[in-house]
Amino acid sequence: MGKDQAVSAIDDLKNAILEIGNVPAHVAIIMDGNGRWAKSRQLKRVAGHKEGINSVREIVELAGNLGIKYLTLYTFSTENWKRPKGEVTALMALLLKTIRAEVQELKSNNVRLTTIGRLDDLPILARQSMKQAIEILKNNTGLNLVLALSYSSRQEILHAVQNIAQQARDNKINIDDIDEHFFSEHMYTKDIPDPDLLIRTSGELRISNFLLWQLAYTEIYVTDVFWPDFRSKEFLEAIHAYQGRERRFGKVSEQLTAKQA
Repeated sequence: MGKDQAVSAIDDLKNAILEIGNVPAHVAIIMDGNGRWAKSRQLKRVAGHKEGINSVREIVELAGNLGIKYLTLYTFSTENWKRPKGEVTALMALLLKTIRAEVQELKSNNVRLTTIGRLDDLPILARQSMKQAIEILKNNTGLNLVLALSYSSRQEILHAVQNIAQQARDNKINIDDIDEHFFSEHMYTKDIPDPDLLIRTSGELRISNFLLWQLAYTEIYVTDVFWPDFRSKEFLEAIHAYQGRERRFGKVSEQLTAKQA
């Protein structure tokens, strides 16, 4: 397929998605495969991370154009700190460089920036630049880009439990006050709706300590494509696949049909 034909096919798929209209409000992505992408090309792992930035840029723009409200990217987990020191240092430098380079483009595209995780774990320059970017973009009203940085879902859940336990010990709440909604209000994502769709690239069949509480009824889409090769076509295919799903939330199809009638 030629370049013009490929562009036309992408435009046709995008228009079909918009015509169907059932676009997920919140998409979360486990961006996996950067290292293997680089290895397959006999490059250093950091080359995969650099190319992955181009995928981020393209998907963020497309998500905004589709009317998606939240895009959460698993950027750096707490477990990633255990990687070789040289790779971690390169990743932090790349994060700092990317924040500074992209903030004005994000502003022009009306993108708001949020983070979840332990932002204070980041090196000081990366942390300060991230906070500055969040401040610059805070009044934007389009896509909310959520970066999971130094993030661990188990850690998030434990933090919520500790917070609630302290309130109970201080007699600020009753045990009966604790329900699903109350618990969710103590998570990093308290102001963010649960994901409608989780995309994982590179073909791995696990969720890697990512949004364990929030993914209870999220639709999951796995592709063998490595993240640096995941671009508009692949993202649109994932959205289109989501549109063909029936989200039952524990009910049966007949109940959903009766409710719509």
